[in-house]
Amino acid sequence: MERIRKAVTSTTGNLNIIGGLGGFAGMVELPAMKEPVLVSAADGVGTKVLIAEALEIFDTVGIDLVAMSVNDLIVTGATPLFFLDYIAVGRLEPEKAALLVEGVADGCRQSGCALLGGETAEMPDLYEGGHFDLAGFAVGAVEKSAIIDGSRLQAGDVIIGLPSSGVHSNGFSLVRKILEVNKISYTMDEVEGFDGCVGAALLTPTKIYAADVAALKKAADVRAMAHITGGGLPENVFRVIPGGLRARIERHRWQVPSLFDTLQRLGNVQDGEMFRTFNMGIGYVAIVPAVDEEKALSAAPGAVRIGEVVSGESQTEIV
Repeated sequence: MERIRKAVTSTTGNLNIIGGLGGFAGMVELPAMKEPVLVSAADGVGTKVLIAEALEIFDTVGIDLVAMSVNDLIVTGATPLFFLDYIAVGRLEPEKAALLVEGVADGCRQSGCALLGGETAEMPDLYEGGHFDLAGFAVGAVEKSAIIDGSRLQAGDVIIGLPSSGVHSNGFSLVRKILEVNKISYTMDEVEGFDGCVGAALLTPTKIYAADVAALKKAADVRAMAHITGGGLPENVFRVIPGGLRARIERHRWQVPSLFDTLQRLGNVQDGEMFRTFNMGIGYVAIVPAVDEEKALSAAPGAVRIGEVVSGESQTEIV
């Protein structure tokens, strides 16, 4: 508890937290807004935790946990306020639990939000051996007049892609199956397409886009955003495109990381399935007017134009 306390208090600098660690519930004052709208998101890390277990690396999946919820939340234009975590284990190991929470706290610091509370549950009948699972819940706020929902999109708007840090936290059931079939262990360190140890490369934390999005909103008129998770570019960009418009994404505009090429080759996976399962190197998308393209590209490191909004049936096409 003392080690967790240090991690938790390191995240609370930007908010007026009422009370402290150990209460039944966390309390925080809302920021001053004319018409505040609360925004919430919940997610987990999926079977990526099995790789963390296998390598006994527990200080990165907590970052993934925060990223998966916070990246969903900020597409609305909201600013993250606080985060809650739920850690379920078969047997409570203090060192392991502390590393998990410290990872969550790291993710909260990157997001600019407070780790306001959480729960650690010990359930030996449900989680055998060293198995564990994570769930997280993020809450943010946005001025009602500043909500970003895609309703102002027009044909000719430019689609800006922000680079991913790797596989992030989607598609790991397929990743694990590909490695199993090809008899590739997580500890191997000379597999083409992987930077160093296979497992360590796969455990690279999901990038948190809160700072990039804040810079984009300041520099350009951001009309829509999408977090590229399960469903990939086709399904997630589609979610923010209104009727009468379609997103045209041109795959030649960015270099797909070699890790995805290797997974596709080893698993004999078709292009369409790759783009529906993985982010393929683009972890987040923002759509801006054409006149703001250069401003947007300059605001976020690594940003690249990957397509445009055109007239037509509401869908996403990758050409």
